[in-house]
Amino acid sequence: ANLTTPAIGPTESSQADDHFDTKLYEATGSTLNITGINFQPDWIWAKRRDGIQEGRMTDSVRGVNAQLRPAATNVETTFTNAVTSFNSDGFTLGADTGPGSQSFNYYTDSHVAWLWKAGGSASSNSNGTITSSVSANQDAGFSIVSYTGTGSNGTIGHGLSSAPESIWIKARTRAEAWLVYHKFDGGTDGRSFLNLDVPNAKFDNGPGSYFQDTPPTASVFYQNTSSYNQNTDTYIAYCFHSVEGYSKLGSYVGNNSTDGPFSFTGFRPAFLLLKRADNSASWLIYDNKRDTYNQMQYALFPDNANAEYTSNLLHVDFLSNGFKIRNATYGETNASSGVYIYLAFAEAPFKFANAR
Repeated sequence: ANLTTPAIGPTESSQADDHFDTKLYEATGSTLNITGINFQPDWIWAKRRDGIQEGRMTDSVRGVNAQLRPAATNVETTFTNAVTSFNSDGFTLGADTGPGSQSFNYYTDSHVAWLWKAGGSASSNSNGTITSSVSANQDAGFSIVSYTGTGSNGTIGHGLSSAPESIWIKARTRAEAWLVYHKFDGGTDGRSFLNLDVPNAKFDNGPGSYFQDTPPTASVFYQNTSSYNQNTDTYIAYCFHSVEGYSKLGSYVGNNSTDGPFSFTGFRPAFLLLKRADNSASWLIYDNKRDTYNQMQYALFPDNANAEYTSNLLHVDFLSNGFKIRNATYGETNASSGVYIYLAFAEAPFKFANAR
């Protein structure tokens, strides 16, 4: 009773699943309406579960037909029969003749879609020296930012009320790796980065780095003359910061034990993204819809096309106030002294959460 009541939670007008949710669906090959979501999604990240296929991302800022692949450096592609509309309670998929890397709805495939609410239609943001187009959900600490590169040092407005703790940037019009800034990766803040499309360790971009050696502020993030600010090229950025009882970004150190490290998030997680930062290891995603009880084992890999992992060797527990690693087999989650970053979203805040 003495715990702070979070602004997003059961006693408030806004619930966790008003901002983020996970949806499982079976493809039909025909027009398919996905419903049952408490909001109109602005970002859809979908991944096939039962076979080899890269994930796909669509958002309301770039438009329903524009797709990016988190496991690839490819430019943005247009596919008119993937997501055809963002709806008030979900989204619609077009008839799909797949299979292929663009397929959201190829006949009989099993998929998971992770859905985020941003701020709806994007607005012009001139907080930085480079004007951006931003859809921001300040209450939930998430924004989608589109900008056009200038080829000169500059700043870009992100639309949030606090400094982002993680920013994912992808060039839309040129082949380029995904750049991931994560404040807690153990490197020099503003100079240390990861790539979403490969399992590589973090790297220090050195003096004059992508972010001009400067962490984001409460209004802008920095860009230099690098690959992520080339003149006339267009870019998309996804920005996140922690919100008490709803989302958490952080890190932990592995111990190579089945009694693995516990990370306090302040809520029972609904979604967990993990990555070893100090060495090469795949990115991993767990969620509460594919794994409904502990120990959880059904990981998906954002950086490759592999099907859902079901080999019983990457155990994680979702707890009422965080998560606990339960394996000592692979370096992906619990190498001795390994540094791991995470991004988690809530099912229920700790003040109201039960154990699973």
